[in-house]
Amino acid sequence: MRAFGYTEYGGPEVMHHLEMEDPTPGEGQVLIRLAAAGVNPADIKVRSGLRRDRIEVRFPMAMGREAAGEVLDVGPGVTGLRPGDAVFGSTAAGTGAFAEQVLLSAAGTALRPEAVSAEQAASLPVSVCTAFDALDELDLPQGATLVVLGAGGGVGTAACGLARDRGLTVLGVASESKRPIVEELGARHVVKGNGWTERVRALTPDGVDGVIDTVGGETLREAAGLVEAGPNRSGVLPLRSVADYDLARELGGAPVTRRRTTAVYSQVAELVAAGHFTPVASAVYPFSDAAEAVAAVESGSPVGNVVVSGVESADHRP
Repeated sequence: MRAFGYTEYGGPEVMHHLEMEDPTPGEGQVLIRLAAAGVNPADIKVRSGLRRDRIEVRFPMAMGREAAGEVLDVGPGVTGLRPGDAVFGSTAAGTGAFAEQVLLSAAGTALRPEAVSAEQAASLPVSVCTAFDALDELDLPQGATLVVLGAGGGVGTAACGLARDRGLTVLGVASESKRPIVEELGARHVVKGNGWTERVRALTPDGVDGVIDTVGGETLREAAGLVEAGPNRSGVLPLRSVADYDLARELGGAPVTRRRTTAVYSQVAELVAAGHFTPVASAVYPFSDAAEAVAAVESGSPVGNVVVSGVESADHRP
């Protein structure tokens, strides 16, 4: 089968279009024909080897860790799914998503509602569901104020939109160029850079109740000064980070604990299907341009999510 990936750890130069063996679903796995796959910053960290102690890689390895498509076959022990079903989910351990056929973990695979496109579904497991998990962990009441750092990216746009749906007041910290999307999602835009915490305080005279961080570093350190641990939080700051785990813990907050489960994926997909939130995608690339899709994410500047379409779509595009 055709795939796009790498045979060794490294930078962009190690990525190529590859011919790989057709996969066979094992215990607890689902085989799909790819319709769309998401591209995320974490994929680049996996390719570079920065996450070799956390993410299993089997060379040759396809890029990507989330996909949507049609079920071709299911492995032993898989129930509730059958060939022909439209699904989306997380890739099986040691495998990737940029391929003609993709192995998903059945425990992290959900049926795709008809009202949710394959491109939308392909961006749910990583970015959108990370934001959903962070919001569930913070568990802020309606009317509370949430600050989202990096509000223009995949996790950030999802956090803004999902938080507004929960009745929260959202302040999205992002570059001036991303003001339109932040405000379209119902958040108040705060320009990032020097003085951003003062700008937040000027907009929130009653204080900040929670922070979701997708940036890390000094921005995260500054954000910790905006919130306090409430009496019901056992001394843990209402601050969750997807970018800088160690610093988040040092500051009294925590990394986001991911729930890569069928139940969570289904719940988020139903929110999208019902119109509560629409995933933001800045671009959908044909499979033949997968390298450009990865480069767009690696530049650190895309708005929302970047998606790669299936191999068949690439071969038959106008």
